[in-house]
Amino acid sequence: MFGFGSKKSSANALSWDPACEEPVVKKSICTGEATVGFVDKNTGKYRDVRKVSTPAEIEAFCKEAGLTETKIRTIY
Repeated sequence: MFGFGSKKSSANALSWDPACEEPVVKKSICTGEATVGFVDKNTGKYRDVRKVSTPAEIEAFCKEAGLTETKIRTIY
């Protein structure tokens, strides 16, 4: 039986296509809230992955996405 929060993923890696998507940090101008996700290079549509509040969380996102460099573009 499955309960709230009991779903386990088979891997910690994020699924994304580097040819079609770009990893970004998206910040709100008004509140300063930040999320990480991917922008489709063709349409510009943003796909949210999760909210982040520290540089360590952004670094963890980079590791999960398989990025060798922790510097990713910030959009507003």
